[in-house]
Amino acid sequence: MPRAPARYVCSACGSVQTRWMGQCPDCGAWNSLQREEVAPATPFAKKHSLKGGGQAVDLQRLDAEVALPPRLATGLAELDRALGGGFVPGSATLIGGDPGIGKSTLLLQAAGRLAADGRRVVYVSGEEAPAQVRLRARRLGLAHAPVALASATSVRDILTTLSAGAPPALLVIDSIQTMHSDQLEGAPGTVSQVRAAALELISWAKARETALILVGHVTKDGQIAGPRVLEHMVDAVLYFEGERTHQYRLLRAVKNRFGATDEVGVFAMAADGLVEVPNPSSLFLTDRARGLAGTAVFPAVEGTRPVLVELQALTVRVPTGATPRRAVVGWDSARLAMLLAVLEARAGLGFGGHEVYLNVAGGLRVTDPAADLAVAGALVSALLDAPVPHGVVLFGEIALSGEVRPSAHAPLRLREAAKLGFARALVPPGVAGVGGLDTVPVASVTRLADRLRRS
Repeated sequence: MPRAPARYVCSACGSVQTRWMGQCPDCGAWNSLQREEVAPATPFAKKHSLKGGGQAVDLQRLDAEVALPPRLATGLAELDRALGGGFVPGSATLIGGDPGIGKSTLLLQAAGRLAADGRRVVYVSGEEAPAQVRLRARRLGLAHAPVALASATSVRDILTTLSAGAPPALLVIDSIQTMHSDQLEGAPGTVSQVRAAALELISWAKARETALILVGHVTKDGQIAGPRVLEHMVDAVLYFEGERTHQYRLLRAVKNRFGATDEVGVFAMAADGLVEVPNPSSLFLTDRARGLAGTAVFPAVEGTRPVLVELQALTVRVPTGATPRRAVVGWDSARLAMLLAVLEARAGLGFGGHEVYLNVAGGLRVTDPAADLAVAGALVSALLDAPVPHGVVLFGEIALSGEVRPSAHAPLRLREAAKLGFARALVPPGVAGVGGLDTVPVASVTRLADRLRRS
């Protein structure tokens, strides 16, 4: 019997190759090609033309009236914020995060609240037995929530069961990597199985106006495991971030067809589950002592929400001939190296003979380029042992020339700083004060160093 033909699909970019290779030639990912069986081509399939024989597609006008989609508000304000107002019926949402970060806890809380409001909610777990889910629900105070539980991994069994009754308003699949479609060969979690199982579930949910939530495992790089095409198939992709040693959790929307991207919701892990944090600045901004060198406050913007965070820097002189170390937590290490080079070349500050340590307090990871000026302020303050004046915030992007460039959402940043009692801000030139907060323009890193020397 001839062997069935096979192809190799890249789990990172979805490209198809005829043979296995260690590196994908399209995206450059290593060890990402996975074997996938191909149905043998028949003579009819080779000769068949797609120009006729199909059904006509209904073409509509672009300017036709469209009503805004309704929302299923969960009652968790931070989750609804990240989703853009709640779950949309018929939509598919993918939630990923590290093991033990709280994905199942968050979704069980949301499912319990929707069920308590009279919605039909089904929670299908492919990793836990119903008894384990009940124990978690009891710990969260949701023991009496009318949520329908099931433990199954067969997509056919799940859809057959759901089709026998009224479609649920919310369907949670935990997790998509454990689901198995009997239409394809292969173990659960493979590229073809994840893609096929997700396609069947999404098609069923869209046809019955059911809000579908897929929980996804993540790799060691923090990306959702499985084929990259999975993120293209769903309507929203949320990442649950945070360190298990810290109490905060950050729910970030990286894709949302019904709302804004990069929107975030902030939670704190407590004994009875995840608790919403309406004012994240109070969580990430520690009690700062006056006159402490090496700290600076940066008004970050996460989505549409301003968050004040504290940046901490430490410089230690090393013996002559030793290689200084650079360590950073919560910020881009490559950007730190670039910023140190700019400070040394443009401001004449000698970081070459010092070890440099940078930390974002609270465990938050900052990706906003406007943090450059605040990081530079913390580094210069630590090197010169000159504290940043109390009640001052800093933001602005630093170019390789050493000049400070404007950043987006300046009024939003300043209003949040003024609300929390800050009186002054070191900002790029041309930024006006907001809410009684004074702005001090800083045109370059040289001006920043001179101002900290005089403080």
